[in-house]
Amino acid sequence: MSKRKMEQGENKQTQDSDLSDNGSDAEAGIAEDSASGETGQVKSELEAVRAEASENYDKLLRLSAEFENYKKRMQRQVEDYRRFANESLIKDLLSVVDNLERALEASRESQKVEDDCMRQGLEMTLDEIKRVLDKYHVTPIEAMGKAFDPAFHEAVMQQPSEQYPDNTVIQEMQKGYMLYDRLIRPAMVAVSRGSAQ
Repeated sequence: MSKRKMEQGENKQTQDSDLSDNGSDAEAGIAEDSASGETGQVKSELEAVRAEASENYDKLLRLSAEFENYKKRMQRQVEDYRRFANESLIKDLLSVVDNLERALEASRESQKVEDDCMRQGLEMTLDEIKRVLDKYHVTPIEAMGKAFDPAFHEAVMQQPSEQYPDNTVIQEMQKGYMLYDRLIRPAMVAVSRGSAQ
């Protein structure tokens, strides 16, 4: 009996251990499924984070480029402001230059000796103003004998001419001027329109 009881006890232990092994296998399977599910979730989260990082990097590059463009644009605006800050003053001075040139022209027509001193004073004053304008990069526009260009010339009349071809400046009533590369006053001109036939 004791042998039989022992065998029964061993059988029972074997059954219990088989049951516990089956439970362990089931738990291991569940753990593996759970681990693979977590790994998949971690991988998907990692991909999402990588995509977000890439998107943020692209935004950073774009913002950096926009900021560089902004700095260059502001630098150009400051430079233009410095270059053209005196434009209104220079425009006002151009009428003084025009009047001095007219006075010189009128004094040249006079043959009086007294007018020579005045003419010399006018010439010296005009030369000094032209030096100052040149210092600030103000240059006159050459118009006489040139082809009419509406970007630089303002046609106030047309005259027939056999000496000049059509659309050529034949008379300059008022000089035009440039400040650096910007037109500050167009030349007022008469333009040829061919022969008077």
